[in-house]
Amino acid sequence: MRRSDFYFDLPPSLIAQYPVERGASRLLTLDGASGRTGDRTFSELPELLVAGDLMVFNDTRVIPARLLGHKPSGGRVEVFIERILDRERVLAQVRGGKSLSPGSSLLLERGIEVEVLGRREEWFELRFDDPRPVLEILDEIGHIPLPPYIQRPDESLDQDRYQTVYARSPGAVAAPTAGLHFDEALLNRLTARGVESAYITLHVGAGTFQPVRSEDPSQHRMHNEWVDVPEETFRAVRATRARGGRVVAVGTTSIRALESASRIGHLLPFRGETDIFIYPGYCFRTVDALVTNFHLPESSLLMLVCAFAGQERVMTAYRHAVEAGYRFFSYGDAMFLTADPVARISRFISSA
Repeated sequence: MRRSDFYFDLPPSLIAQYPVERGASRLLTLDGASGRTGDRTFSELPELLVAGDLMVFNDTRVIPARLLGHKPSGGRVEVFIERILDRERVLAQVRGGKSLSPGSSLLLERGIEVEVLGRREEWFELRFDDPRPVLEILDEIGHIPLPPYIQRPDESLDQDRYQTVYARSPGAVAAPTAGLHFDEALLNRLTARGVESAYITLHVGAGTFQPVRSEDPSQHRMHNEWVDVPEETFRAVRATRARGGRVVAVGTTSIRALESASRIGHLLPFRGETDIFIYPGYCFRTVDALVTNFHLPESSLLMLVCAFAGQERVMTAYRHAVEAGYRFFSYGDAMFLTADPVARISRFISSA
C-alpha cells in the first residue's frame, strides 16, 4: 500500500467555496459489501435507516481560532489556535512568526497582547495578557477558521454554517463537516422514524489538514486530539447491539472516537487523548455505517474511508463523484457508506 494509491484527479471547480442549505446537498451511497452506488439527496438519509439504528454525532463546537495581529517590529502575523490549554494559555501556529523567541510578544486586534512562552514542536505556547478567559477573547476578535482550500475570507454566514446545529462543547478548530448537513427538521424526521441519537466529543485539531507525507502510510503520525465517549453513549451502543440495530457514525471524527474507545477489543467509556490512524487493514469494532463528506486526495481521512468500505470500491465511487459533479470537502456533498464485511470483526460490548 502506497500513498499514491489514494490519489484521484479533482478539478478545482468541484471544491465547494460556499454551503448550500442544510439537507439540500447531494448524497452518494456506497454499499461496502457489494460496491453498489446510488445518487440521492441528503434529505433522503432517513430512508436509508431503520428503527433501532443509532446515529452517533460529534457535539464539538468550533471556536473562532484565527487571529490577526503584528509583531513589535510591525510585521504582520496570523495566529491559528490548535488547542486551548487553560483560561489564559493556548498552543498555536504563528504564520509570519519564524523569528519569535520566548519572552517576545504579539499585538492582536483591539490591542490585546500575547506573550510567547516557548515552542512545542511546530506549535507556539502563547499566554494572553488579559484578565478575561481565552474563549471570551476569541469570541471578541477571532475569525472562523475556514480550511485552506476555501479560498475566501470568512464571512458572517460562516458563523452559522461552519457549525453543527447540535454543537455544544467548544474546542474544535475545524468543523466535523458531516454534521453540517443536518438541521432540526431532519433530526426530528430521524427521531420519528425510530432512529436514536448519541453523542461523543472530539475536538478537531488543525492536524486534520496535515498531509500524509510518507509514501508508506504506516509511517504517518497523527496529532493528538481530545476525545470523550461518555457512559451514556457506551450504554446506547450496547442497547443498539442487543436489539440488532446498526451504529452509524456521523463523520470520521465520530468513527475515530468510537474506535479509539474500542482499542481493547470492545467499546468502553473513554475520556482522553487519541492519535488513532485508521487505514486499510484496520478491523472495525464498533461502527456499521458512516456518513461523511468527500476528502482530500491522499489524505488520512480518505484512507479511513477506504479502510471502512473497501479501497477499490471507495476510489471507484470517488471517480464517479467527480464525473457526476459532486461538490467536495467541508462545504460540499456527502456519502453514506456501509462497512466492507472484511473490515469488521466479531464484536462484544462489555457489560461493565
